[in-house]
Amino acid sequence: MTWQEPEPGDDVRALLLATKETDGRPEIEAGGPLPREFRGGLHLLAREGADDLVGYAHLDTGGDAFGNQVAEVFVHPAHRGRGYGTGLVGAVLDRAGPKLRIWSHGDHPAAARIAEKAGLDRVRELLKMRLDRAIELPEPKLPGDVTVRAFVPGRDEADTVAVNGRAFDWHPEQSQLTVEELIATERETWFDPEGFFLAVKNGTVVGFHWTKVHPGDIGEVYVVGVDPGAQGGGLGKALTLVGLHHLRKKGLGDTILYVESDNSPAVAVYERLGFVIAETDVAYQR
Repeated sequence: MTWQEPEPGDDVRALLLATKETDGRPEIEAGGPLPREFRGGLHLLAREGADDLVGYAHLDTGGDAFGNQVAEVFVHPAHRGRGYGTGLVGAVLDRAGPKLRIWSHGDHPAAARIAEKAGLDRVRELLKMRLDRAIELPEPKLPGDVTVRAFVPGRDEADTVAVNGRAFDWHPEQSQLTVEELIATERETWFDPEGFFLAVKNGTVVGFHWTKVHPGDIGEVYVVGVDPGAQGGGLGKALTLVGLHHLRKKGLGDTILYVESDNSPAVAVYERLGFVIAETDVAYQR
């Protein structure tokens, strides 16, 4: 196993794509830059022999908004059940700082066993919810003084990031979005400003719904954020419906979203719209 700081190459991308083929995650494309969660930090490559890459771990040394370093660990599907996952997690624990969280996508039983052996606690759950395309959607009802328009690249970044920061000041990852990161995301192949909706009141951005389209014609409620000063009037639900109708008009299949399991108000809104829990991602911490 070897640590490196430079961004890894095609062999890691091939391993992540093979993992996605088996597990449905991580969300990575065959081309373009690595997803945001694999950029920067440190990269751990596990090889069998000189060239056969069997495992990969990413350690975000900058950490989340609460000072936790964050790791993700992957073993090639063809090499599982041979101890590589345990070895990678052990190496990450040895290298990381005292505050560390490691994600298990899909609440994988093997990851739970490794976490138990390593003395890690289950501290966070992220729900993946899915909306069947056959379910009918109500029309959005915006507050009377609010209008919705599409995001304009080169003009709306600062206002959107400011609303995002206030709406998600409690969130360990989303709260850290910067203008620079938003601009970088605009260069990714999936970015579509026509699917990025801003709620405007008296000329000021007070909320947004950023949608995403995945390969296989799957839509996503990527991020919905409402400024705290504009909450309580149904704007969040209305923005969610604006984006959902947009995805439906594109002729896509089902729609997914991710939400914290303890965010009961948001979960309740999504369940009333017809979303059901499809998977659970778990963060373990020492």
